[in-house]
Amino acid sequence: MVDHPPRLADIAHRQQDLVTRVQLLQAGYDDMFIYRQTRRGRWQRVLPATYALVTGVLTDEQRRISAALYAGRGAQLTGLSALSWYGFRYSPRTTDVHLLVPHSTSRKSTGHVLVSRALSLDPNARATAHYPVCSPARAVVDAARDLRDLRTVRAIVAEAVQRSFTDLAALDEEIIRARRSRTALIRKAFHEVTAGARSAPEAELRDCLAGSRLLPEILWNPRLTTGDGCTLPTPDGYLAGSALALEVDSREYHFSPDGWARTLDRHNELSRLGVMTLHFTPAQIRREPRRVRRTVEQAHASRRGLAAAVAVHAAPAAGC
Repeated sequence: MVDHPPRLADIAHRQQDLVTRVQLLQAGYDDMFIYRQTRRGRWQRVLPATYALVTGVLTDEQRRISAALYAGRGAQLTGLSALSWYGFRYSPRTTDVHLLVPHSTSRKSTGHVLVSRALSLDPNARATAHYPVCSPARAVVDAARDLRDLRTVRAIVAEAVQRSFTDLAALDEEIIRARRSRTALIRKAFHEVTAGARSAPEAELRDCLAGSRLLPEILWNPRLTTGDGCTLPTPDGYLAGSALALEVDSREYHFSPDGWARTLDRHNELSRLGVMTLHFTPAQIRREPRRVRRTVEQAHASRRGLAAAVAVHAAPAAGC
C-alpha cells in the first residue's frame, strides 16, 4: 500500500483513483516506480500514460474519466457514451467511450477510447466535474452516424423527443451541421418524427402499410372528435373510410397496470362509437409485416362504407 503525497492523494480522490503519468511525476514518482507498481499488480495502466491506483474492473464513470484524462482538455463526451450518461433507455450499450476532440489534437483511438476530431466542438456541451458532455442533440446525431440499423436510430430519435431530452429544432440544426456525412439514417428517422411518428415501432408500422395497394390514406395520430365536438382518444393510425383504428402496443407502457387500464379505456371509448381497433406489438410488426398488412387490409375491406354510421370525425394531426 503506497502512502501518496497529500496533493496526489487529493487528485486521486477527485478523479476516482485515476491519474496521469504527468501527475505521478509531479508527485515525485519516477517511471521505474510506476512500472514496478503496475508490474506487481498494485496499479493498472488503463490507457497510454493513464493509470488507475486500484485494481479490479473500472466502473463506467471511471472509464469515462480515464478517457478524458487520456484525451486531454477540451475533449467532449458524445455518441452512445453521452446517451448512456443522459439515461437513454433504448440506445445500445457500449463499453467504449466516444470523445470529440479539437481537430488539431493528435490523440488517436486506443483501448476503450474512440476519438473523433472535429472542426467545431459542441458550444452547448454541459460541464461536469471531469469532462464536458455534448448536448443531447449533438450526441444523438453523433451516435446515429456510427450506427447501421434504422430501427435503433428511430428508437433513439423518438426517445430524445418524447422524453424531452431535446427538441426537433436542435436536432435539425445538428443534422444540418453534419451535412451528408453518414447521416442518411438520422435524416430518415428525423423526417418520420416530424411527420408525426411518436415511436420507432409506429414508424415501422407506417413502413409496413405504405406498401399496400389496397389501403387508402391513413391518418397518423389524428384528431378524433364526436359529432358534438368532444375530443376522443388519439390512436396511432386511423382509416376514416372504415372507422378503423390502429394501435402499436409497447411492452413498457401497456404491460404496466396503469398503462393497461388506460389502453382499455381508449379502446372502449372508441368501440362504443363504432370504431374498430386493431392492436399490434412491435415484435409482430417487425417479424410478420405481411401478416400485419393483410390483417389491416381485410379489416378495412370488411368495414368499408361504415364511416357514415359512426359518429366520429377525423382530422390530420396538427402540423401534418
